[in-house]
Amino acid sequence: MSKKIRVLVAKAGLDGHDRGAKVIASALRDAGMEVIYTGLRQTPATIVEAAVQEDVDAIGISILSGAHMTVFPEVLRLMKEREIDDVLLFGGGIIPDEDIKKLNEMGVGKLFTPGTPTDETVNYIKEWVEEHPRD
Repeated sequence: MSKKIRVLVAKAGLDGHDRGAKVIASALRDAGMEVIYTGLRQTPATIVEAAVQEDVDAIGISILSGAHMTVFPEVLRLMKEREIDDVLLFGGGIIPDEDIKKLNEMGVGKLFTPGTPTDETVNYIKEWVEEHPRD
C-alpha cells in the first residue's frame, strides 16, 4: 500500500476569501489525501515552515488578492532555501494567463482558475506525486 499523499492548503496575504481553498481541501480529502489547511492570512514564511513541519508532498496556495506575483516567487525562494525542492507548489485563484505562464516558468506547478473541476486538481497532484517519488 502506498503512503497517503499529504497536501498543505494555504491562503496567503490579506485575502480573506477561503471558500475555494475549503472546496479544494474537501475534494482532496475525499480523494484520500491528507490535508493540512493553514487558515487565512498566512505569510510565505509560515506556509513553508508548515510544509516542512508537516512533511507534505504538495503545497497549494489559493490567492484572489492579486498578490500572486509576490507570494508564489517568495514561497519558491523559501522552499529552495529550506531545500524542499521535491515538493510540488501549485495553486489557484484569479490569476491572469500571462502571469500563470511567468509563474510556471519560475517553477510553480499548475495554477487552476475559478471553475476548474476539482477532479482536475486531484488528478494533477496524484500524477505529480507518482512521477516525483519522495523517500
